[in-house]
Amino acid sequence: MELKTASAIVTGSSSGIGAAVAIEMAKAGCQVTINYSRNQKGAEETAEACRALGAETLVVQADVSDDADCQKLVDAAVSRFGGLQILINNAGTTKFCRHQDLAGIDKQDFMDIYAVNTVGAFQMTRASEDALRGNEIAHIVNMGSIAALTGMGSSIAYAASKGALVTMTLSLARVLGPQIRVNAVCPGFVAGEWLKKGLGEKAYETLKNQFEDAAPLNRTATPETVAQTVAALISGADLTTGETLIIDGGAHLHTAPLGR
Repeated sequence: MELKTASAIVTGSSSGIGAAVAIEMAKAGCQVTINYSRNQKGAEETAEACRALGAETLVVQADVSDDADCQKLVDAAVSRFGGLQILINNAGTTKFCRHQDLAGIDKQDFMDIYAVNTVGAFQMTRASEDALRGNEIAHIVNMGSIAALTGMGSSIAYAASKGALVTMTLSLARVLGPQIRVNAVCPGFVAGEWLKKGLGEKAYETLKNQFEDAAPLNRTATPETVAQTVAALISGADLTTGETLIIDGGAHLHTAPLGR
């Protein structure tokens, strides 16, 4: 797919991986719709970085767990740019809770996490379907996690929500062809402030070192390397749908570390 002049929505793009993906899309020449739920300042900074690369941008506040907000976001992008070719379902949330602490997470935590990570991606896909089908080729990329495949991650609820997202990717890929390709990417450990804040600096550094040691490439992902992979998947995989791509330097090939 030719990315130049394509219209792309990146949900949850005010910081971290989402911001990096939006900037990578801008580098490729896309018109980028940047979405935030609460962090307007971060979204505006992402937009400024994209505009500095020559990209046209639109910033839209929307909570993907709200179905009406999803439709509002898509309508705004289509109205501004005349169509939609790319949807990156990146918006996500979690609760950091040790897996051994079953009492530390409850039904509402599950519902809150699923509402964004799984239901939100579905609602965005449903809202985007007609616009995406208006193209010969369109792409949806769902931001999964290695947690979806290993059962690890920031909490059991988070791992479950990402597992559901990866399974949903298969279901959507079956029904959205031939125009729309639907794939997932699953980053492993991603270096950055989000994980450091959630784990605490000491645990973050310990886990980072463990994953680097486990990875054949002796590296962990960054928001930028994840973004580069997303762009490559969209631009070079027009015959690929229903696939899940792991981005972890090969760490999944070894027994993954599990802190106790």
